[in-house]
Amino acid sequence: MTASAASDDSHQDGHRKHHAVSGDAPYPVSGGPVVQLPTAFGDFVAQAWTDVLTGVEHLAVSSPNPPADGEAPLVRLHSECLTGDVFGSYRCDCGEQLAFALELIRDNGGTLLYLRGQEGRGIGLANKIKAYALQEAGFDTVEANEQLGLPVDARCYKAAAQILAEMGLHEVRLLSNNPDKQNRLAKAGVKVVEMVPTEVPSREQNIRYLRTKKERMEHRLLLDTRVAPVPVSGSDALYDHEQD
Repeated sequence: MTASAASDDSHQDGHRKHHAVSGDAPYPVSGGPVVQLPTAFGDFVAQAWTDVLTGVEHLAVSSPNPPADGEAPLVRLHSECLTGDVFGSYRCDCGEQLAFALELIRDNGGTLLYLRGQEGRGIGLANKIKAYALQEAGFDTVEANEQLGLPVDARCYKAAAQILAEMGLHEVRLLSNNPDKQNRLAKAGVKVVEMVPTEVPSREQNIRYLRTKKERMEHRLLLDTRVAPVPVSGSDALYDHEQD
């Protein structure tokens, strides 16, 4: 069953609940209708999901085609990042990872879960900007959160795991550099059969951030000497500097 077909089936049969964790009551999520979503990255299908406990709305964006050769589908859990995803900020690599993941899912089949309410690893937009100010004063991304009295990573993946279960995605190839996502999904009953790297070229503006993720948060990053090119349009650069 494709991701889109599983999504449609779970929506039409609202009384049947798939358990992310065997024997436990399912985390309460509610799925809406499946619709076509033509994008700059290709044609997808989309389904909105609501976390019934918190009211936070998430979006599943899936390839309409099944993975080749019966492979487990690619899945990306993408935490909302307004600065990176919408404004193309070079302080992080979020926007470029989002684009890379959508291209892989378009070509190979799978689903991207866009997880809202996870801005700044769960601390919120305003606090993320405060953390940026502390980073500009010399703290790294971990220290900045600690200076604010906030968790280094406050994200919860219970709703994400249940959404995958409702979509019939019990075994996945996870598009991530973060082994913590693999561990949390496993605890929630979703088997990760492969970790597929989503590393994108680093930039001068985000190399310290990425080094901190590698050294202090155990992200699987190479951080080699690749440098992302400055985007250009004709003869004029789109940005005055390189990346987030």
